[in-house]
Amino acid sequence: MHRITSHQPHPLFNTAATRRIEQAAAAALPPHTLMQRAGLAVAQLAQALAPHARTVWIACGPGNNGGDGLEAAMHLQRSGRQVVVTWLGQADKAPADANASWQRAQAAGVVWADAPPADLGPQDLCIDALLGIGVCSSPQAPARVPDARQLACQHALQHSPATVLAVDLPSGLDADTGQFAAGFGPLVAPYRPTHTLSLLTLKPGLFTAAGRDAAGQVWWDDLGVDVGHEPPSGWLSGPPLPTPRAHASHKGSYGDVAVVGGEGLAARGMGMAGAALLAASAALHCGAGRVLVALLDNGQQQHDPLQPELMFRRFDALALEQLTVVCGCGGGQAIATVLPEVITRAARLVLDADALNIIATEAALHALVVARGQHGQPTVLTPHPLEAARLLGMTTAEVQANRLEAAQQLADQFNCVAVLKGSGTVVVAPDRVPAINPTGNARLATAGTGDVLAGMVGAHLAAGASALRAASEAVYQHGQVADAWPTGCALTASALARRVGG
Repeated sequence: MHRITSHQPHPLFNTAATRRIEQAAAAALPPHTLMQRAGLAVAQLAQALAPHARTVWIACGPGNNGGDGLEAAMHLQRSGRQVVVTWLGQADKAPADANASWQRAQAAGVVWADAPPADLGPQDLCIDALLGIGVCSSPQAPARVPDARQLACQHALQHSPATVLAVDLPSGLDADTGQFAAGFGPLVAPYRPTHTLSLLTLKPGLFTAAGRDAAGQVWWDDLGVDVGHEPPSGWLSGPPLPTPRAHASHKGSYGDVAVVGGEGLAARGMGMAGAALLAASAALHCGAGRVLVALLDNGQQQHDPLQPELMFRRFDALALEQLTVVCGCGGGQAIATVLPEVITRAARLVLDADALNIIATEAALHALVVARGQHGQPTVLTPHPLEAARLLGMTTAEVQANRLEAAQQLADQFNCVAVLKGSGTVVVAPDRVPAINPTGNARLATAGTGDVLAGMVGAHLAAGASALRAASEAVYQHGQVADAWPTGCALTASALARRVGG
């Protein structure tokens, strides 16, 4: 059994792949073996998480996820725990393995009840074994609808003062998307079981969208099963590889980043230079050799007294063919006048914010971005969900409903690396399985942090990383800084930018 942290990468398998792995393993093992292993793993983790629990309440669904809970109930009862089980199944209708575990639980003397004990306390434990991946039906199958008993159990789990352990998945969470299935949404927001034990495989939905809040601390037990030749459906990213700098190097060794953006006062009645300066600061602190700033403000700002290292240039003075360009941060409509030239000429390119919004409305610009990929020019798009929705011609809700699929569509349509920001940021290149970033938290939900990320990607690109590696490493480091931020201290974008190289 492993506690999943952000310290190493892990392969992820969607529902279809998990079912294939499960079927292959079941065919090669004696009957009931996988459920016995799963139940034992749940019981072992339960005792480790709540060693002083007086009572363990287990909510078991009618299928095999419930069978895992019944098997765990047997082990916990035999270990001397007071176990109370609410089982939504029936012996004559249960799958064979679940029926066998029900008989074992009965023989062990567990207590059966229609509701949880009324006196559960913080030291006790609840186990959610209601659904697992059972909520994830195939596109051809009718949507699963929760009944009243199912919802009552979910309500009790969410409101219990006890520690909660979800078996495989928090009930109702889609393993592939990280969103709650229709009708299974959290009755209180957010639904936060303290721990989730993912069985056999790790599922993408545990690490993105609502899954991160719902799953809490994720654990994994492979049940002694090798995935064989089943390819991963995605990856949970790990930390960047160490890249020590040679002593015999100079600023030219780490590339030049040019930030193009910062619409001026005359255009919209307000200055937008802050976003561009944040991106430039991030590129500077992330290790770029030189950082140039081309503000689209009619020359109103010639320098930054707080960051004298930044070199201000007119846009028409930039040698774009030699530069890594970060374009769009605070650019407003003014960015439209320079976008065709930037997209066509930049050696390496990060497109963010207003640049993405304009590309979404101009088919000719879309075609220019696609052509960059055909010519081998590294390009990274860094949209948040609304910007991604504009680029794909859909709603934000549709993007968030399946973040991995939306990110893949962006990468394939624009022939470049796409970074779909949000909880569990998704990074993907054309014809590659997506990666979900494990770092970051809600402290990043503040203005300017996206501009900081764009500058960081630019710095990694300028130093020679591939577009995919540059994006993946920048996203990881960006979230890592937020995770290490002192408790109780506000995280501002400018402070974040100064810490990204630490």
